[in-house]
Amino acid sequence: MSRKPTASEIDGVTYRRAKQWQIILYACNGLVGMSVYSLINLASYSASIGYGVTTIVIGYILTCTRILDGVTDPMLAFIYDRVNTRFGKLRVLLVSGFVIEAVGLFCMFSLFSGKGFGWITFTLFYIIYIIGYTITNMTAQTIPAIMSNDPKQRPLIGVWTTAFNYLVPMIMMMILNTVLLPMFGGEYNQSFLSAACIACLIMGTIGTVLVCIGVSAFDKPEYFSGLQQKKEKLRLKDMMDVLAHNRPLQCYIISNASDKIAQQTGSQSVITTLLFGIVIGNMGISTILMVVSMIPSILFAAVGAKYAGKHGSRKAIVTWTWVSMAVSVVSLLFFVVIDPSQIAVMMSPAMILYVLLSLAQNGSNMCITTANTSFMADTIDYELDRSGRYVPAVITGTYSLIDKIITAFSATVAAGAAAILGYKTTMPQPGEACTSAIFWVTMAVKFGMPILGWICTILAMKFCKLDKEEMINVQKRIAEKKEKARHEVIMEHMK
Repeated sequence: MSRKPTASEIDGVTYRRAKQWQIILYACNGLVGMSVYSLINLASYSASIGYGVTTIVIGYILTCTRILDGVTDPMLAFIYDRVNTRFGKLRVLLVSGFVIEAVGLFCMFSLFSGKGFGWITFTLFYIIYIIGYTITNMTAQTIPAIMSNDPKQRPLIGVWTTAFNYLVPMIMMMILNTVLLPMFGGEYNQSFLSAACIACLIMGTIGTVLVCIGVSAFDKPEYFSGLQQKKEKLRLKDMMDVLAHNRPLQCYIISNASDKIAQQTGSQSVITTLLFGIVIGNMGISTILMVVSMIPSILFAAVGAKYAGKHGSRKAIVTWTWVSMAVSVVSLLFFVVIDPSQIAVMMSPAMILYVLLSLAQNGSNMCITTANTSFMADTIDYELDRSGRYVPAVITGTYSLIDKIITAFSATVAAGAAAILGYKTTMPQPGEACTSAIFWVTMAVKFGMPILGWICTILAMKFCKLDKEEMINVQKRIAEKKEKARHEVIMEHMK
């Protein structure tokens, strides 16, 4: 039986590849990010119970700190560029970032909570958490491009990342809600918040150790060198140049940010209540869907990775975006044609069809997420070929800044939708009557906004020429330029 040729043999490029166990350990970053995500979702309870902050003030604090979170992302690029120790760059940043955010969270949820401190103390610890989270998260985002430039392997990194990001929140939800919460009387109190904090930080510590083991082989100076003989310090002008001239990054920002604001708006609790609690009339359906779709969604991500490896990240994004758009249109028509309350009837035809549509929607979205992970790595290599600089933190930080500023308004959009329906002093409650206004506003947010976001993606990708063939050429040019630079250094030493 003949051996299947490798991507390097097919494309004529010597690709850099990571071992499977290294990819899995890197993906354990999901233990860090998603355990902290599960804890930070309880921040409003900590602010209220532990610091006496009112609901309105909590909203202001969380919105402003979200924007601050975006502002700190590109600032990390300057730190990232300057950190070079005998212990590496990645591991130093990952560990120091997690320590900073762990200190902020422990102080916020346990050490100072319930001790008579007010909103200023809470905000201070939240900002400390944001600084640590930024260092850890932005460093982790640069790692896929460093570990591999094999077009068939990069999407696989996205699969494992997606799997952990999907499974860990569910595991943490079970630990927090079915194990810890009953231990403390079944209500959110200070004892529960302290225990939840410790549980999440233990999970995050384990994840940080595993990630550091996984990336240790790549945490060396040669993996961070550009094509210039003389390395210059990163300047603000360099960041502006990247944003102005890296066309794939521009397209990615438009594509992903438009998708994410639609996704995050639709996942706001007020929209979830409108859809499941009022239009469908059964809040429990949302939990059932989350559990049922877990394994199929991960399998979809694997299919998406294989497609992206064969056809390239850009084409994968476009293809699965069309699929997601088609499923959303069908779902919208489904709600218009049927009586949505029939979805709440267990094992009814309406419920089965809705579950199938939701599985298809979640699956295609997973494929897009997987392709996005490898496309971000592609934009980093494109910049190396374009300018000769290797600046992964600049790419990820610039994207994250714009993304977080845009998505910070998702809660505002959801609240505005509720206000249009007359919920100005109260919030929608499950079991309320479903009016035509509630139905159409819910449909507009849940299905209309994502469709508009995907239209933006299709249009943006039309202006992006970084397809599979071009990425092969990019890798060939990078290899040739590195060989030329190495030869010039040798000749310089021989003089």
